[in-house]
Amino acid sequence: MSSEEIQIAEDDPVLGTDFAKEIVRQMRAIDTYGTYDDWSLAKILDPFILTKERKREIPVIGDPDEIVMARVKAFYNAISALIEKECARMAVPMLNLSHEGFGRVIITVDKLVVMDRTLRDVHRFGFPTLSKMKDEADKLLAVALEIIGQHPKAAGM
Repeated sequence: MSSEEIQIAEDDPVLGTDFAKEIVRQMRAIDTYGTYDDWSLAKILDPFILTKERKREIPVIGDPDEIVMARVKAFYNAISALIEKECARMAVPMLNLSHEGFGRVIITVDKLVVMDRTLRDVHRFGFPTLSKMKDEADKLLAVALEIIGQHPKAAGM
């Protein structure tokens, strides 16, 4: 990605949501060198935003690098943490990706699969805006919590 300006406003109301705080916490957890310590929330979340211009810079066919794969893991880890917060049961994300960026992510709660998503073109993982990223996370969280509510015994509740 080029060194263009940050696409997220520092006063964006989405930055105050539980999801934004959790995904930033996940990104800081994988930052072993402390690079993100002095960064704002907007700067940490900016790589998740793929505007049309940014998407044009990424080739259609390509292999994901470790940085992109870390962002994918952080996104689904954040959703898992929010599931845990809501239902007080451990949610475990499992990500299986080929070197070409194809694979699957599932989140389990005890013996129950609460989310199953096929991943394609992971090297182009991102969202048009921060609010669309939060909307996608909210949708996945709502479906997962509904599944847990429908099958509480399998979820260990």
